[in-house]
Amino acid sequence: MEYLSALLLGVIEGLTEFLPISSTGHLILLGDLIGFQGPPGKVFEIVIQLGAILAVVIIYWRKLLDLALHCWRPGLQRFYVLNLLLAFLPALVLGATLHKVITEVLFSPWVVSVALILGGIAIILIERERPPPTIHSVPEMGPLAALLVGFGQALAMIPGTSRSGATIITALLVGVDRKVAAEFSFILAIPTMLAATAYSLFKARAELSADGAGLIVVGFAAAFAVAFLVVRWLIGVVGRIGFAPFGWYRIVLGAVMLAWLSLR
Repeated sequence: MEYLSALLLGVIEGLTEFLPISSTGHLILLGDLIGFQGPPGKVFEIVIQLGAILAVVIIYWRKLLDLALHCWRPGLQRFYVLNLLLAFLPALVLGATLHKVITEVLFSPWVVSVALILGGIAIILIERERPPPTIHSVPEMGPLAALLVGFGQALAMIPGTSRSGATIITALLVGVDRKVAAEFSFILAIPTMLAATAYSLFKARAELSADGAGLIVVGFAAAFAVAFLVVRWLIGVVGRIGFAPFGWYRIVLGAVMLAWLSLR
């Protein structure tokens, strides 16, 4: 049963990490529902995120290689990387400052449920009222837009908010095209999640051991496989379906969880 639970949590991580519905929130809710007892602390949840990151690295490896090779000289690649760095900065500073408070105070099913509902409402309203897109590539974003997206990402440290949801919706508000907003969110996830994972593992270093390694491997593999499929699917359909369906899903899930928590 532990391995089945680890597999299920890995699938949920891969399925929700890059959709605007909050992977952390889903893991907290599901872990609470099934009573999952994996490796000590948050080690399991931390490590399986690397599977989702690996999926994005493989999907975008050509673009990442191009950025690495050509960002050192003037050109579009340099503007792309500068925008990534600016968007990464708020989460880096605020994450290091507020990590302990957030994990100790806000990581609860109640907070997640409320954040899911509020985030869902925000997604639906912004999709309806957003300005017409004027930015059709990441290098066009400019420093201010990139920094605003970064502050949106920092807001997602509240569990249930969704990192991808916050970055995509903020990008839409500043006039970024849907597909460009999704791509920027996916690639911005790489340094952000790597830094968050490394920091969380350092904080949990006393709890690291070989115990539960099998559970972590199962969760990691499931997260990688499912995230790979989800990212490729979302890239293909986001321009047609938009993000409003995810907003309605968040509202329904958050309301159901609040009802269940109240009755429990």
